[in-house]
Amino acid sequence: MSTLWLIRHGPTHAKGMCGWSDLPADLSDIAAIARLAARLPGAAMVSSDLDRAVRTAEALAGERPRLPHEADLREIHFGEWELKRHDEIEAEAPDHIRAFWDRPGDIAPPGGESWNALRGRCDAAIDRLWTGGDLIVVAHFGVILTQLQRALGCTAHEAFGHRIEPLSLTRITRDDEGWRAAGINERP
Repeated sequence: MSTLWLIRHGPTHAKGMCGWSDLPADLSDIAAIARLAARLPGAAMVSSDLDRAVRTAEALAGERPRLPHEADLREIHFGEWELKRHDEIEAEAPDHIRAFWDRPGDIAPPGGESWNALRGRCDAAIDRLWTGGDLIVVAHFGVILTQLQRALGCTAHEAFGHRIEPLSLTRITRDDEGWRAAGINERP
């Protein structure tokens, strides 16, 4: 059995939908970072190529081997909705944003990415990177939910029901019987 250790980056304090914007993470909670780092195995670590994930991985890495940053582990691309607050989008396109969250699948923000596109991108990246043994991935809310959806065998809408807080750990195992969630949104 091998384990995928999924860590959400530190908080950005963004007030809007933050996808591909390269915002920094607030890594001032040194005690939380130390507790999280102590919980992780000595496995290889990879992160999204966005600064908030890269810096969080650097804070956690210690002596762990670092793989090159992976663009396919970026958050969902919100297109024209990027950095806009939900209420702003709701005022402009109420039916569109409701459909995006209530029926995730092929519905995408204008100029952005659908849930199914994000899921396909992340599944392919994880399948390419996770070759056996443990792997630590520092990424984003959406990325973690795609893998949780796969492990639970649930719909995207059901996956959205899970909280994935900054600096939290979600563990997924894989063996001959398939994928399983071993822990969700753990706060060491």
